[in-house]
Parts: sequence; structure tokens; C-alpha cells
Amino acid sequence: MTKSDPNLILRRLPIVVGGLGAVLLLINRLLTTELTESQSRGDVLGVILSAVLILTGLIWQQVQPRSPESVELIGEQGFVLAADLPEAVKTELAWASHLLLTNTVTRSLVVFYQGKVLLRRGILATKSELVPGSILKRVLEKHQPVYLVNLNIYPGKIEFDYLPENTQGVICQPIGNQGVLILGANAPRSYTKQDENWIAGIADKLAVTLQELEVRS
Repeated sequence: MTKSDPNLILRRLPIVVGGLGAVLLLINRLLTTELTESQSRGDVLGVILSAVLILTGLIWQQVQPRSPESVELIGEQGFVLAADLPEAVKTELAWASHLLLTNTVTRSLVVFYQGKVLLRRGILATKSELVPGSILKRVLEKHQPVYLVNLNIYPGKIEFDYLPENTQGVICQPIGNQGVLILGANAPRSYTKQDENWIAGIADKLAVTLQELEVRS
């Protein structure tokens, strides 16, 4: 069920007042037998004020965010890093995951690289093991991101059992050619194109860091 907007009346008030003012000005003009210069100036000012009010109301209607229905993800807050990572890599993973959790609708994320889970953060599911399903395998093979805008309508949602069970949307973003950044949102259709581009940039940065780690080892 969609939540009602508590500010709906307030946002519509300028339109109602502006429209009422315009109607009253029109009635006053029609009932006036002799138009004076001062009344003419007053009418012009009234029309401008009414127009400004109506325009303000329309703008408020447009900027009102129409957020998709969000849910409280099932799970516990957590932050788990693979123990054998160098401190520099741990720091970068912590930085990247913090940015994603605080600046996007992401509520749960997993970094999967070379067949191993390097990081789990946010709302964590009970299951920690990650076995790639068909969707994740396709991302790893083709190195192209997949955005499941509404996870509930995809039969393949069962493979994301390492995310909270009521996760609403998922992005699988390649990390180079050997890993995937998996992000879970608490609302369907909630990632914007700008979010997707930004996530891709962070994944590319992680890819460079992790490839440098391979070279050193």
C-alpha cells in the first residue's frame, strides 16, 4: 500500500489560492462599470500574484519525489571483511562500501572476486556463502552489468539468497573481469542512471586496486 503524502494539502494550496484570486479578479472586472487607472494597476498586480502562486504550486508538484515503496530489509547490520586481505585493500573496500551505502539506495552489498567473498556490509542475510547462479555467471562471463529493477518479479531471485530475503532491487556490477560488486536496495526501481554510472566508476577503481594486489602477490 502506498503511503499518503502528509504535505499534499500544503503543496496544492498555492494553486488553489492563485486560482481563486484570478477568478475573483475576473468577477470584479466584469462587475465594474467604470474602470479607473488605479484599479487597472491593481488588477495587473493581482494577475501577476495569482500567476506566481499557481506557478509555485505547479513547481511544488513536480519536485515532490515519487519514491517507490520501500521496505525494511530483514537481517542484521554487519561489516565483514576477508581476514587475509592487505590493510590497503581493506581500507579501499571499506571506503567504497561506505560511499555506496550512504549515497545511494543500497542497503546491502557484497564484493565477490576470484571466487571468494571479500566483503559483506550493510543489512546481512543469515547465509554468508555465495554460490554464483545463472545471473551472476552471465555477469562474470560477459563483463556487463545487470540491473534487476524489481527482484520479486524475477524467477532467478532465488540465487541471491546471500542478500536479505526481501531485497527489492539488485545491481550486479563487474569488477574488472574477475569479480562482481553486488548491491541490494530496499525499494524497486530506485537506482537512477546517475547511480548506475557512479557504481560503475567505483567498481572500476576497485578492479585496479585488486589487480595490483595480484601483481604484487
